[in-house]
Amino acid sequence: MTIAVAVESPLQDDVCGLVAELNAALLALTPPEFAFHMTVEDMAAPDTTVFVARDAGRAVACGALRRHAGGIGEVKRMYTRPSHRGRKIGAMIVERIETLARKEGFKRLVLETGDRHPAAWAVYERAGFRRCGPVLDYPESKWSVFYEKALAE
Repeated sequence: MTIAVAVESPLQDDVCGLVAELNAALLALTPPEFAFHMTVEDMAAPDTTVFVARDAGRAVACGALRRHAGGIGEVKRMYTRPSHRGRKIGAMIVERIETLARKEGFKRLVLETGDRHPAAWAVYERAGFRRCGPVLDYPESKWSVFYEKALAE
């Protein structure tokens, strides 16, 4: 397996398909009012950088860094196709997001994930994220789990 991770446009057909799979997976586990999706158009905005993992040219995973005021970066749209889970691809993408955030001088990374996503929790916790209370403008809810990681030395 040779997985290549690169910054790409989310507006490509195969990446749009990957994001559609992500949305369907999230909506199967979380009520729509607590599913905080970015559209692919939102993901293409200048404040967001999208990383896509490819296996033999096929888009198999994605994740994004969204920039916020105050030196805060947000990890968004993390997804790995079921066929490629368990191969540490999510960890590769989180590492790329963190590297970019550090390069850009961010003080902290934050994220919101679902209460039924233990595989995602493991990825974030292995990468040094710690659970915290609500971040940014997310509401507190039983459907959300929040994480943060300090980047400033």
